[in-house]
Amino acid sequence: MNDDDTARMPYQLPFPKDAQDEIVIPNAMSEDDRLWVPQAENVWFRPLCLNRSQGYWMNLLKVRKAGVLSRHRHPQPVHGFVLKGRWHYLEHDWVAEEGGYVFEPPGETHTLVVPDDVEEMVTYFQVNGVMCYVDPWGKVTGYEDVFTKIDLCRKHFGEVGLGEDYVEQFIR
Repeated sequence: MNDDDTARMPYQLPFPKDAQDEIVIPNAMSEDDRLWVPQAENVWFRPLCLNRSQGYWMNLLKVRKAGVLSRHRHPQPVHGFVLKGRWHYLEHDWVAEEGGYVFEPPGETHTLVVPDDVEEMVTYFQVNGVMCYVDPWGKVTGYEDVFTKIDLCRKHFGEVGLGEDYVEQFIR
């Protein structure tokens, strides 16, 4: 630590002219249902950063149902941090528990399951690229990417009265 007068002085030069603003989300775990975008029955996501220029998104995934959530494949890495509850993949013998971090390498295909005794699961995910939904033999049945996430947000925020442009604060 520097104890001279400049140690607590903010940076004095201008920021780059085209630098983007930060995203600051107070109370990201808000219980305001309008902020959680429905993805399936009893499944929602809360957008945090939707980066269309680099093709990734960061969100909180909230699940209030037990059982299989989805089977999907990631061609790029995914990072997850469990904030509440727990979950696991049928293809692995580990369990992602509250406070735990998960790295999913590119090429990973897995089936996400929320155990019967978990009332609510919330996990922070950074998903890079596309998420391909597949059947047990790898046949693609659907997909998500940052653009489908943005579209879901626009539709939902418009329907709940926040306005379609509410999503703009999360887009980079």
